[in-house]
Amino acid sequence: MSILRPPLPALLASLLCGALLAGPSTAFAAEADEGVETARTSRPVAPGVRLESYDRLESDRWLRVDELVVDLAAPGGVRAEYLGGRGAETLAQAVAHHPAGPGRRVVAAVNGDFFDIRGTGAPLGPGVRGGRLLHSASPGPGGGAAVGFAPDGSGRVLRLGLTGSITLPGGAVRVPAGYNAALPPAEGFAVYTADWPGSVLPDTGPAVELRDDRVAVAAPVPVLRRPARRDRPAPGTTLLVAAGAAAAELAALRFGEPVTVTAAPMPESGPAPLAAVGGREALVVAGVPQNHDGEPNDTAAPRTAVGLSRDGLSLRLVTVDGRMRASGGLTLTGLGRMMHRLGSHQALNLDGGGSSTLLAALSGATAPILENTPSDGRPRPVPNGLALTAPMGSGRLTGYRVEAAAGAGRLFPGLTRTLTATGHDSALGPAPGTPSWSAEGAGRIGPDGVLRGSRPGPVTVRARTERPGARPAESRPAEGSLALEVLGPLTRIRPTRDRIGLADRTESAGFDLTGYDAQGRAATVEPGDTVLRYDRSRWRVAPDGRGGFTVRALVARATGRLRVNVPATGATAELALGAGLDALPLADLEDAARWKGAGATAAPGEGRPGTGIALTVSAGAPTATAAAPRPIPLPDQARSVSLRVGADGSGARPAVHLTDGDGAGLTLRGPAADWSGLRRITLPLPATAEPPLRLTGLSATHEGGGPSRLLLDTLTAETPPTGAAPTVTLPPDPVVSTPAGVRARPWRFAVSPDGRAPGAGVDFVLAGVDGRPGFSHRGVRFVPLDGRRRTLDAGGGLDRMRVLAEALTAAAREPGTGAVAVVQRYAPGVVDRNEAALLTRRLAEFRRATGKRAALFTLDAPRFTAARTEGVPTVTVGRAGRTLIGVDAFAAGEWLAILPGPATAR
Repeated sequence: MSILRPPLPALLASLLCGALLAGPSTAFAAEADEGVETARTSRPVAPGVRLESYDRLESDRWLRVDELVVDLAAPGGVRAEYLGGRGAETLAQAVAHHPAGPGRRVVAAVNGDFFDIRGTGAPLGPGVRGGRLLHSASPGPGGGAAVGFAPDGSGRVLRLGLTGSITLPGGAVRVPAGYNAALPPAEGFAVYTADWPGSVLPDTGPAVELRDDRVAVAAPVPVLRRPARRDRPAPGTTLLVAAGAAAAELAALRFGEPVTVTAAPMPESGPAPLAAVGGREALVVAGVPQNHDGEPNDTAAPRTAVGLSRDGLSLRLVTVDGRMRASGGLTLTGLGRMMHRLGSHQALNLDGGGSSTLLAALSGATAPILENTPSDGRPRPVPNGLALTAPMGSGRLTGYRVEAAAGAGRLFPGLTRTLTATGHDSALGPAPGTPSWSAEGAGRIGPDGVLRGSRPGPVTVRARTERPGARPAESRPAEGSLALEVLGPLTRIRPTRDRIGLADRTESAGFDLTGYDAQGRAATVEPGDTVLRYDRSRWRVAPDGRGGFTVRALVARATGRLRVNVPATGATAELALGAGLDALPLADLEDAARWKGAGATAAPGEGRPGTGIALTVSAGAPTATAAAPRPIPLPDQARSVSLRVGADGSGARPAVHLTDGDGAGLTLRGPAADWSGLRRITLPLPATAEPPLRLTGLSATHEGGGPSRLLLDTLTAETPPTGAAPTVTLPPDPVVSTPAGVRARPWRFAVSPDGRAPGAGVDFVLAGVDGRPGFSHRGVRFVPLDGRRRTLDAGGGLDRMRVLAEALTAAAREPGTGAVAVVQRYAPGVVDRNEAALLTRRLAEFRRATGKRAALFTLDAPRFTAARTEGVPTVTVGRAGRTLIGVDAFAAGEWLAILPGPATAR
C-alpha cells in the first residue's frame, strides 16, 4: 500500500510507515500446516456423548466437520453397536428399527462399511452384532479391516477373518470361504443366511438349500437349485454354494442328508468383539498418522472415520463434508492427520463420498437428526453403520430445550419470534411437559411461546414447569432458557432467493426472509409478520413451519411475482417465480473447429445441417476431450444440461464439464452410449451445484478401452422461466457525507489510484495494497490484505486470515487504537464468498468484543459503494477520481465521513 504524505514529525512519520505486523504467535505457528478453525458449536447428545461441529480454512480448501466425542468407560453407559443388516436404507431408517435392547435408545449414528454399490448392495467388510457373525469380508482392499467393541465397551481397530465348519455327509469337514459375503469366493464353499445384509443376492450359480441341518431340496443329479437373485433366505434356511473343486461335493448332496454349518469371526489377535463393522484404510496406527499418498482412494472427498484412544475408551466418530463450496473434503492422508490431531491413537477410514452421514439426537428428541450435509444432496441408502446407544432416562421432566424458529437468536422491535420448549429428563431423553413462559429484557412473550420485541437490547426467555410431588432431589422446577437480542428497527428486507424456478407441480422450493436494521445487522422475519401478494390461481405459498416459506405451482407452466410486505415497518421485497422448463440454447457447436483436445474433431452434424464434435477413443487413448474456446455461462436457474449424442453402440460414456462460481470443477457423466444413431440425453445438475456455472468442455470415455466414436451436438440448458431477478436499491449509508462533514473530522486521508500527492488538510493518500505492511495512524490500525493469491491457492486465504487475526489481537490490547481499517484491492475471483463472509464476521466479532470500530475498504473498484454488515462499514472505492475520508476513531457516533470523488460518486 503506497502512502504519499507531506512532511511530518519523525514520530508521526514512523507511525505512518508502520512496522510490519508482529510475527506469528506460537499458536498460529503451530497451526500453520493445519489451517485455522473459523466457527464451532458444541452440544450434549446424551450422558457421555457430545457433538462438536466446526468449520476450518485450510491452505487449499474449506472444511466442515462434525465429530461425536464418546466416553465408553462408564459401565452400562454408551455402547457402540452394529447398525443395519436389512439391505440398503438411509441411516435414519436403520435407526428406527435398530434393536437397542430393553431400557436403551439410539442417540447417534454414522454410516459404516464400503459396499458393493453397483451390485448386491452388501457390505464388503465383516460385521458382528451381539457377538454373532453377520457377514464376513469379501476379497479386496479392505482385507477384513474393522473397528470392534468388547463386552466392556472398549474399542479397537483390528482385522477380522472367518472361522467355522461345514460338515458334510460322512463326516468330511470343510472351512467356509465366505459367510454372507458380498462377493462369492473363487474357490470353496460360501454360505448365505437370513442375516444377508445386501439388497440382492449375488449371482452365485448352483445352490443347495439347507433346513434344520439337512438338505431340503432333492432332484436328479446334480441336486442343485438356483435361487432367484432377489430371494433372501428365510429364517432357518441356509443356502450353500461352491466354486472350484468344492462344486463336485456340493453336487453330490442328496435330499435329507445331514449338513451342518457354523461360522464365527476370527480376529488376528485377542478375543472376538461383541460388535464390529468393517472399514478399509488404516488412518492412525499406534499413534502414527499413515501416509496414503498416491493410493487410488487418496483423493479429496467426503469422509467418515472412527478413532479411538490408546485405551480404547474414548471414541470419535467423524464426518467431513466434501464436493461442495463450503467443504472440499479430505484425502486419506489428510484425514489421518486430522484424526491424529483430534487425539486418536488408532483410526480407520469408513465409507465416504455420498455415503458419509452423521446423525445425533437433540435433548428431548425421540430420534437423532441429520447433522452433516451429504454430498448427494440427501442421505444415501447404505447397508450398515455404527449406532451409539445409551440408557433411557426416567422419562420424568427435568428441563427444557428452548429453541427459536429457524435457529434465529435475533428479532426486530414490533416483530415476533416463535419459540418451542422440548422437555427432557436427566438423561436428555424425551419427557412430556407444558411450560409457562416468561421474558426479561427487551421483549414480552405470550402463553403460546411467541416473543415480540419491544425495544433494542437483550432479552432472556424462560420456559418453566413446577414439579409438585417430586422427590426432594428433584423438587427444583424444570426449566430452560434462551438468550436473544432485539436489534434496531427494521429498515429493509431481502429474501434468501431472488428467483424460484420449479420444474413442475410436483416440486416445491423454499426461501427465508432476512431483515436488516440500519447497522446491517440481520435476523429472519417470520411469516406471521408478513403479508404476501401473488396470483393465488397459479401459486401456493405457505409457512414451512421452520420460520420460512414454501412455494408450489398450481399449474404446469407459469411466471409471476411474489411481493412480501412487513406491515409493521412498511418494508417490502419481491421474488420472481417460474414453473415449467424451457430448453435454452447453450452451444450449437457450429464453431466445433475451435473446440480443441485429444481425439476431438469437427464433423458434420447428424439429422441437421452444420457441424458437431466427434470424440474418438481407442485402447491406447481411452479418453477424448474437447475444451470450449471460452467458458459458456449457464442460466442461474438451470436444472439440467442436454445434448444430442450420435453413438456407434460401443458403450463410450459422454460427459459435460463445468466450473462453479469459485472455479471448482464439476463433471456431469452421461450413460454408456450402447445405442446406434442419434439420441438426446439429459444430465441433471446436482443439488449441491452452486451457480454461477460455466460449461468448459466435453469428453468421452470408454472404460473397456475399445475403439469408439461419439458425435456430440446442440447443447441446451433446461431452465424454469423466472425472468430477470427483481432489482434492489439500497438507501445511502450514513458514512456517505458532504465536504463539510469530512472537514469536521479530526483528520483525513484520501484514496487515489494515481497516487497524487495529498492536498491541504489530508494526512496521506492510499494507493496500492498488495505486499504492503500495516501501520497505525491517529488511533486507526490499517491492515492491508495481500490479494495476489486466490483463497485456496497455496494458502492465500489462510495467510490473509492470519494477518487479520494478528492485527485484531494487537488492536484489541492497544489503548491508543480505537478502530481497525482493513484494506484490500478489488480483485474479482481472488477472494471467494466464504472468505469474504469470514472477513466481515471477524470484524463484527472484534467490534462486539472490544467496543472498538472496524471498517473494510476495497480499492480500485469499478464504482463507489457504501453499505454495512453487522455494524461494519464496507466501502468500495472507485478506480477513477479521488475519495476523501474523514476519521475520528473515538467518535461517539459514526467514526467515518466519506466524500466520493465526482467520477466515483454513486
